[in-house]
Amino acid sequence: MDQFFALVLAAPPQQIAPLAGFIMIRALALGGVAFLIGLVLGRPIITELRRRRIGKQIRIEGPQSHMVKMGTPTMGGLIFLVTIVICIIAFMDVPAFKSLLLPLGIIIACGLLGAVDDRLSIVGGKKREGLTARFKMLWLLLIAGVAAWVLHYPLKLTSIYIPFYNTQHGSDIGLWYLPIAVLVIVGMANSVNLSDGLDTLAGGMAAMSFVAYGIIAYLQRQEPVVYLCFATVGALLAFLWYNAHPAQVFMGDTGSLTLGALLAVCAFMTGQWLVLPVVGIIFLAEAASVILQVVYFRLTGGKRLFKMTPLHHHFELLGWSETQVAMRFWLISMLGGMLGVALALA
Repeated sequence: MDQFFALVLAAPPQQIAPLAGFIMIRALALGGVAFLIGLVLGRPIITELRRRRIGKQIRIEGPQSHMVKMGTPTMGGLIFLVTIVICIIAFMDVPAFKSLLLPLGIIIACGLLGAVDDRLSIVGGKKREGLTARFKMLWLLLIAGVAAWVLHYPLKLTSIYIPFYNTQHGSDIGLWYLPIAVLVIVGMANSVNLSDGLDTLAGGMAAMSFVAYGIIAYLQRQEPVVYLCFATVGALLAFLWYNAHPAQVFMGDTGSLTLGALLAVCAFMTGQWLVLPVVGIIFLAEAASVILQVVYFRLTGGKRLFKMTPLHHHFELLGWSETQVAMRFWLISMLGGMLGVALALA
């Protein structure tokens, strides 16, 4: 990777464009390959999940229209997680592979945590409630703490980039980087997890967010991050093939926790984590709706600010169909991604 940057810095402008073009061509091709791999893996994974009776449990207090989804296979996040791991191992050269060890660790650690939670909460299981929130949060904090340490020390990332203000190198925030990174990684993992409640919703919005950070990484010439982002997009599109309404499979915590943490890590690796609330605007809104609902409920002695949270359920109860909610949230996510890239350029 260092040799690549040295080559770019030493090359005249007319030679930089072909180098940059090659990165994007390879990234887009890798996304296409990831889609095909995920599509091939999807059917046997879903079949195996059904065979093992790993079906989704639907909350009784949720919208009644969701009861028909009871028993639909969950842990479908394995489709895109396995695909991403295959792409990293099979198609990355040694320097790029070393640069992606942290994202690879996030995929494995969060994927295992989510899989355990999904397995404990399946229909017909002995323990349907899954992992306790406290236990899951403890492990997320541990994973995020290790990730923050890797970002700050081995990768030597310490800066914050403020749109319209910073120089090329950003502003060094020193050790504050560590707690901020932990907070953002954990917060994003939980936000995507809360957003995973409708067919195609979380997967589609995550794909758009990874496209945005793929473009940002491309503009920075961060080759491994570009490849990772577009491989993730291709893998998510394959998952969405099977998650299209009515869904044949759900991603479960296996996928949602991992996607959120991985997106946050990509944001920190580009240095543009301050625009993450814009790129992931719906994820932020979903999490904020839950927090606001709880606070308002306690302050008013039982009144509700929203009909139901997370936010997508509120719009369902207003009369929007599941597909309408998903598509409209997709549109807002697309705009958020566009604005996030614009702010990163600023």
